[in-house]
Amino acid sequence: MRLVQYRTEGGERRVAMVESEETLHVLDGTERVYDLARAAGRSGRPMTELVEERLGSQRAEYGPISAGGRLLPPLDHPDPTRLVISGTGLDHLGSAQARDAMHQNLNVEDEATLTDSMRMFRLGLEGGKPAPGQVGVAPEWFYKGDGRWLVPPGQPLTMPSFALEGSEEPELVGCYVIGDDGAVLCVGYALGNEFADHVLEKKNYLYLAHSKLRQSSCGPELLLGDPPAHIEGTSRILRDGRELWSAPFLTGEANMTHSLANIQHHHFKYAPFRTPGDVHLHFYGTATLSFAAGIQTEPCDVFEISAPGFGRPLRNELQDTPEAEQLVEIRTL
Repeated sequence: MRLVQYRTEGGERRVAMVESEETLHVLDGTERVYDLARAAGRSGRPMTELVEERLGSQRAEYGPISAGGRLLPPLDHPDPTRLVISGTGLDHLGSAQARDAMHQNLNVEDEATLTDSMRMFRLGLEGGKPAPGQVGVAPEWFYKGDGRWLVPPGQPLTMPSFALEGSEEPELVGCYVIGDDGAVLCVGYALGNEFADHVLEKKNYLYLAHSKLRQSSCGPELLLGDPPAHIEGTSRILRDGRELWSAPFLTGEANMTHSLANIQHHHFKYAPFRTPGDVHLHFYGTATLSFAAGIQTEPCDVFEISAPGFGRPLRNELQDTPEAEQLVEIRTL
């Protein structure tokens, strides 16, 4: 079962179940997936049961909603400052090679000359999938902002004036709500574009944190329940309506060095990340980057990320900020 959030032509919020490629079945009395998830958490009932109970007689045409720019992220929060966007890297088979291609390639057989990326990747290979109930090695982790940095499907991803570059990272996104008792409730999964500045990261690996402080997008559809273990999608860049670059990407636990459970533990083990009522969107990493393939993106390029089982593709146009960077003046009180 897949859900979408959107606005009507009058600006009202709606939640709908995807009935077909062209038809949405609207839920009665439901403005946010967030409210539906909290109700499911309180009742102890599956989300799918609550969705089925709320299906009314109203249908909506999916195409005009998408074309009209009225799609919303598949999970958000009434207060965007209470939505945490984070991510994990170097957790996919092949991801270390992509990262190293942006830095320097050293002999992976010689432990003394392994790059930090290869060391982290090897840690995941050796201890990222512990036995059930056990804690494995911690993965790489980064912060991407709060809900103010989240871009709806179909809307532009904007590079700040100080950015050196902006390009896509096709990823699986875990969508979570924290229950009233602090329990972590997994609502479902969506496709995501973990947009980043790879030129900045390439200058020095210690700029990784800065390079990740960019907008991101996910959706348009939320897949309820567990994701497939093997997901084979396609990442594309369109320029002037024509395909500039395309490549398959593999994700899902079967293609990862860490289990989802291990990544989830090492994110939510921090107590402030279990604050009741908060929302978390966690990007699960990738091994496919157009930047690693030598592609230089330009404003007006369109990123398209798709995968079977996740419905309509996620599309976002690249946009830059024409204003020059201005010095931020600090006023002493």
